Formats: sequence, C-alpha cells, structure tokens
Amino acid sequence: MAPTIVRDGQFRLFFFSREETRIHVHVAHPDGEAKFWLTPTIHPALNLGLTQVQVRQAQSIVEAHIQEIEDAWHRHFGG
Repeated sequence: MAPTIVRDGQFRLFFFSREETRIHVHVAHPDGEAKFWLTPTIHPALNLGLTQVQVRQAQSIVEAHIQEIEDAWHRHFGG
C-alpha cells in the first residue's frame, strides 16, 4: 500500500507501508520518480528519470508540505 499524502500539479507524494524506518517520501511524476530523505535535512536520495529541474521542483513541494508529510508518517507508522 502506498498512501498518497499530497498531490501538487503533476507530482504525487507518497510512502510505502513496508519500507525502511528512516523518514522519507517518494515523489512520482509522469516522467519518473524521486525519493527524498527528510532528516537531518531534506535532500534527494534517489532519482529515476526526472530532470534536475523536476527534482528541484519536487524538493520545493516536499519542503512546502513537510509538516503534512511528517504528520502522515507518524499517523501511519506510529511514533
């Protein structure tokens, strides 16, 4: 299961239910996908097919929705 947290334009932010415990978020786009670590700072962990401009756009969206992402993570995984 991959709960959607936010949709912003062509970007969809989500996380997988059965994945590593370090807080992170996946960002899907029609052209590809990226993964961002949220701690200690927000930064890309993986990029599959997105341009550098799209990665920067995705990171801006993650930064704009950080509280929603963290709240959703804690609701879903507890803690």
